[in-house]
Amino acid sequence: MRKLSARRRPEVVAVLLFSGGPIFESSIPLSVFGIDRQDAGVPRYRLLVCAGEEGPLRTTGGLELTAPYGLEALSRAGTVVVPTWRSISQAPPPEALDAIRRAHEEGARIVGLCTGAFVLAAAGLLDGRPATTHWMYAPTLAKRYPSVHVDPRELFVDDGDVLTSAGTAAGIDLCLHVVRTDHGAEAAAALARRLVVPPRRSDWQTGQRHLDRSLPEEIGADPLAEVVAWALEHLHEQFDVEALAARAYMSRRTFDRRFRSLTGSAPLQWLITQRVLQAQRLLETSDYSVDEVAGRCGFRSPVALRGHFRRQLGSSPASYRAAYRARRPQDEPERERERERDRTAPGPELPALRRGPVSTVLAAPAKPDGDGYGHGVHGPAAHAPHNGPRVPEQPGGRPDGGEAGPRGRLRSARGLGAALPGPRDRPVG
Repeated sequence: MRKLSARRRPEVVAVLLFSGGPIFESSIPLSVFGIDRQDAGVPRYRLLVCAGEEGPLRTTGGLELTAPYGLEALSRAGTVVVPTWRSISQAPPPEALDAIRRAHEEGARIVGLCTGAFVLAAAGLLDGRPATTHWMYAPTLAKRYPSVHVDPRELFVDDGDVLTSAGTAAGIDLCLHVVRTDHGAEAAAALARRLVVPPRRSDWQTGQRHLDRSLPEEIGADPLAEVVAWALEHLHEQFDVEALAARAYMSRRTFDRRFRSLTGSAPLQWLITQRVLQAQRLLETSDYSVDEVAGRCGFRSPVALRGHFRRQLGSSPASYRAAYRARRPQDEPERERERERDRTAPGPELPALRRGPVSTVLAAPAKPDGDGYGHGVHGPAAHAPHNGPRVPEQPGGRPDGGEAGPRGRLRSARGLGAALPGPRDRPVG
């Protein structure tokens, strides 16, 4: 954190609103920082609601808002919050971007909630930094701003003077984190009680680590989509990125470059994540053992599955299955009936996995470190899971996404992994 300029006060929080923003996301920092709750032990902030552009601000439902302050008020704030942005396809107003840059240069803490990360990226504040946003828009953020290390697996990312959060509820988590950073855990817990929300959510408790993702719209029309569709249909086979490049009639280097330019991710990272996703589905919908799941997802060994699964989902496969079924006890009678039908049905045993259309998937980057999967690489087992928000790890610099240096937590991460839609898919959202 840089030193705050003399004219800025650390207790002053400026919330920057734009026309077209959803009202719920816009109201989150207003509720956290704008209400006096000193009676509950929460230190008071001074809130400045600022208009990021001229005219009344229209929000969801046709409501019109009039902010009491303009961009000039940002010059007094120690924290600037951008709770949302109206459209990921539009550029924010230059005047607002200049005001945000100036605030950051003068030591202010800049916070982007949900799609507000696009405003911070447009201002250049996320270059070379880890960041997150709503999982549905993460691939677009990664592709449009390739120098930003996007990780949609996180509830929020705190990189010191620049912070970003995932979807709507994660905005509350990040605002509570700001209070916790400023005034301690007791103050954040008191505020959480008033808001009737958990004071601190972990990824595993909330199931935040969704790996299914939508994609930039232009990807679906690219010829590489056919290769990716084939890969998704044959995940149970052992193949590597060289095989995909051959199917695309490209050299490995050309395929890597083309794939990365479309998705912001290395194809090796993408392939590992698709296998983890397939394992996740099998663990949820079948009774296969972990060893059987590894084989049906193209991993060379159960050790490889466990390592990649833990790094991407924060849990071992067995623990994930147990937690999933504990959350859905009402499904157990139906599963038992299905098992009984399978036992009594004539002919070969019916597979427990209920197959559907190939999912359109975008995944945050795995951290390949030589664990074996389809192409016969062997390596160490998993890291221990972490709880709560973190700064994502950064893979090494090898072209295949493998780890090039010592293992350990680093400041930033690589760009976002992504998948391309198969012929039966369309991006959601």
